[in-house]
This record gives sequence, structure tokens and C-alpha cells, in this order.
Amino acid sequence: MTDALVARLRSALGDAAVVDDPDVLDSHRHDHATFSPAGVPRVLARPTSTSEVAEVLRAAGSFGVPVVTQGARTGLSGAANAIDGCLLLSTARMNRILEISVEDQVAVVQPGVVNADLSRAVLEKDLFYPPDPSSWEMSTIGGNIATNAGGLCCVKYGVTSDFVRAVEVVLASGEIVRTGRRAAKGVAGYDLTRLIVGSEGTLGVVTEATLALRPAPEAALTAAATFRSIEDGIAAAAAVMASGLRPSLLEFLDQPTLRAIQDYRDMGLPGDVGSMLLAQSDRGPRAAEDVARIAAICTEHGAIEVAEASDVEESRMLLEARRLVNSALEPLGTTLIDDVSVPRSQLVALLRGIAEIGAKYQVLICCPGHVGDGNMHPTVVFDRNDPAAEERGLEAFGAVMELGLRLGGTITGEHGIGTLKAGWLETELGPVGLELHRRIKQAFDPDNLLNPGKVLQAF
Repeated sequence: MTDALVARLRSALGDAAVVDDPDVLDSHRHDHATFSPAGVPRVLARPTSTSEVAEVLRAAGSFGVPVVTQGARTGLSGAANAIDGCLLLSTARMNRILEISVEDQVAVVQPGVVNADLSRAVLEKDLFYPPDPSSWEMSTIGGNIATNAGGLCCVKYGVTSDFVRAVEVVLASGEIVRTGRRAAKGVAGYDLTRLIVGSEGTLGVVTEATLALRPAPEAALTAAATFRSIEDGIAAAAAVMASGLRPSLLEFLDQPTLRAIQDYRDMGLPGDVGSMLLAQSDRGPRAAEDVARIAAICTEHGAIEVAEASDVEESRMLLEARRLVNSALEPLGTTLIDDVSVPRSQLVALLRGIAEIGAKYQVLICCPGHVGDGNMHPTVVFDRNDPAAEERGLEAFGAVMELGLRLGGTITGEHGIGTLKAGWLETELGPVGLELHRRIKQAFDPDNLLNPGKVLQAF
């Protein structure tokens, strides 16, 4: 049956677009979620157009073969991981920017466009695409849409869904539907666009997206402040957000993360620092004034030291510590990255609770995060070669999610559910909410062929 599927795909797409070489398939089995299971795919299809995607889905449906859509595979939840016998549908070759409109302030793109490439292209027209996940140099717009990706600028600009005006989607049946509209306003019917965004390839395959743009901001300036305690750092962040200022970035680093960064690269971080805040303003002529006000607020809340950038290069240097986090944690062991999000009023309780969880399970938990919107990234670090340590690490990971829910938050702020957190979704949604999800899935994909087992464990 699968041989017949491969033959049909080659007839429709050409030999170069259909791959069944075991080594190539093995390299496409999984994303960056190291603890999510990955099966053995049967074939990889690499279409270049909406019509080819439709043909792939019709072919897969006729043989009852599940389809897992992939972009750059930079995700952290296992949403792009293969399942046994599946067809992998890569959107990497659908990488054209179809239009950039200065008048409408929109870009129309295929899903394989890399986030950073789009950002640079629109900047040439003095426009700005704000969503900026840490993987923006690699991750694609299709993947960002699939997971409703966030990033450092979310505190001011919002997440991917805030910038998706419309999408073209191929359903499991091969039918093509357009949701949303190019216009800035529109409330006709149910908001199917927002339903597609964040659905992780379980409802359809996005083949085109119309994205809202903003006027390009001027170069941003940055402030960095160190504090003796977590509480002082969080209090300062809360005061910044309550002041009426709207920083374009507000990031938090706790002591274990700072220690790891200093060990990885000497940045002159003192050993008694309990936390650090990094804040940025992109308000052009008023950026320096904003940064000065943020610095003053930090000083009022017990900052040990505050540095204010006077130009773009100094700003880049101050942000270097935040960008080094993942590299600095890698030498410490295997990392399991969480992304719970809680109300800002619960951040101190979250961080205290995380420290208690780390002590209870005897694992290191570092906690950088987007403190301005309450989306933190507790990262459990342990020795994967030690089965007991791995078990404790996984238990600690679950305990962090439970804590986030108990504090009125969510199990994921921007990484998605995939398989890594699918078991926790019912806990957050409740049985009625979960059943509504299942009904929606059935309406879009009655045969459960699109990314089965992701987001919803059972159909």
C-alpha cells in the first residue's frame, strides 16, 4: 500500500520531491524536543505549491496514511515528530515571500519562509514583523503559526496570532479553504484563523499566510539591572509594567542561570547576584528617556547595579547574556525546557516554588523568562546517562507544570503541546473543554490523519 502511495506521489510531484531514503527519513524524524517519542516515517514529500499539498493529502487520505507536517523542526514540544509509517510533509520548499504591501502594511508569504528572512525583507521597506522567537534565524513562519510562537518582543507587541490576518489551509480531504481577510478589521463568522493558529498541524496544512506589519521602530536602547534576590527583581519588573511604560523587551535571569552564563563566558557578573532584569525601549527619540526611567525604578527597588546603554552597540552587549542562556546551560547536562506562563502577580510564588521543586527532586532548575508577560522558561538540567536522575528530572518537569496551573497559569505560553505536554492538556482544559477540542478536530479531520496523537492524546 505504501509503495503505491510513494508511486502516486512521485507521479504528482516528481522524483526529487519524494524521498524514501532511510538515512534522509531518519534525519527528519524529530524536532528539538529530546524527550518526545519519534517514530519511523515511510516517506517524505516536499511540495512547492498549494495544489501539490492538496494532492499529497488526497493521496495520503486514499491510503489511510497519517501526515505529519514539518517546517524547520525547531519546535520544543515534539509536534513535528514522526509517527510510525507516516508521511512527512515538509513545507521547506514553499519559501517565497509573495508580496509586501507598504500601503496595506501586510506581507503574504508561503509557510517555509524563515522568520528572520521575512523580518529583514520588510525592514527594507521600513516595516516591522514583531514576532521573534529565539529560533527566528531558523524557524519558519508556518512553524511559528502552528505553535503560535512568541519571543522577546511579546511584552509589547504580542504573539504570532496577533499578526496573522488570514491563512490558506489545505484540509485532510485535500479541500482548500481561506480563512480571515486582508483587511485590518473583520468579524464575519467564527474566527477560524485563530483556531488554525496554534493547532500544530492537527487541523490542516497552512500553505499561505497574510501577516500584519508595523512601521519599523527606531533602534532600541537597553538597560540591565542586577538584584540581590528574586523578589527584588520581580518587584522591579512589576513596577516597570505598572509605570505606564511599555518596554519592547523585559527579560529575567535567575541566579542559577546567571551563574551558568558567567561560567560559560566571563561577563563580569558578581557571585552574589540573585537576579537580573534586561529591559529595552524602541521609542526612538524617547528611548533614552524610557531607559533612564526604567533604571530609576530598578534603583528604587534595590538594584545593586544598573547599566544604561547609550547606543545600539552597548545595547547589543547588554543583551548578550540573555542570548547566551541555551549555550550556557548545555554543558551542565541534558536540558528539559518548560514554558509555563502565570499572571505577573504570581511570579514570585512561581520562582519560589520552582526552587523548592529543584530541591525536592535533586535537580538543577534554571529559570530565565519573559517576565513582562509572565511567560517563564524553567529549564530542568540533569544527567541523562543516570536513569534515576532522568526520572527525577521528568518528575520535576511535571511538578513545574502543576505549579503553574495551581497559580492560575498555563502549561505552555509559546512552545505548544505536541506530545511533550499532551498528557497535561486535559488537566488545564477540563473534561468539557477537552471534548470540545475533540469535536473540532473531528470536524476538520474526521479520519484523524493529520498529526494524530499530537495535542490530543486520544481522538
